[in-house]
Amino acid sequence: MTRSPRSDARANRAGILDAARSALALDPRASVDVIARSAGLSRRTLYGHFDDRDALIRELISTGAQRFNAIAESITDADARLALARLAARLWQEAAHVQFAAALALDEDHVEHTAIALAPLRRAVAQLVRHGQDDGSFRADLTAPTLSRLIEEVARTVLARTDASSSSAADLAVRTVLSIAGLSWRETDQLLAAHPDITEIAA
Repeated sequence: MTRSPRSDARANRAGILDAARSALALDPRASVDVIARSAGLSRRTLYGHFDDRDALIRELISTGAQRFNAIAESITDADARLALARLAARLWQEAAHVQFAAALALDEDHVEHTAIALAPLRRAVAQLVRHGQDDGSFRADLTAPTLSRLIEEVARTVLARTDASSSSAADLAVRTVLSIAGLSWRETDQLLAAHPDITEIAA
């Protein structure tokens, strides 16, 4: 039985996205020709799915953002400290995708699209920050929007600049986020000792 044209088109599109992730992870400036060859398709076929290279990159950002947004939605801890730590740990599970997306997000041409795609994740962090400030868990010397933005920027920097294969990388990411939120290193030690599953998730 042969596959329908629609099935072939879906397979080609998925193959293009996979090839683009691999090619751009190796070389952020990889051309459409390189990506098409990596996917085993012609340049013409690629353009049948995406208008141009920017459209392809926007799709990669969107699909990556869906994963991050779903992770944010899955966090249900009532304790804001636990929720923020678990969010950072689970995002680290996506380290390879996060680091690739972070490189794209730092490209000024895609900052606006990235911000829109990650809006649910940003809302989740903002809600966590407000909750933590209200119950005294997080620092209150900064407004909630400012603290949320600081957490986002520092987390993105850590994810973009830390070797995801390092055994201590996940722990570093969680500790950095909690530090920015206002926890001391002793408080973070106590929290992670009481809930070892948080960093084990990202191990």
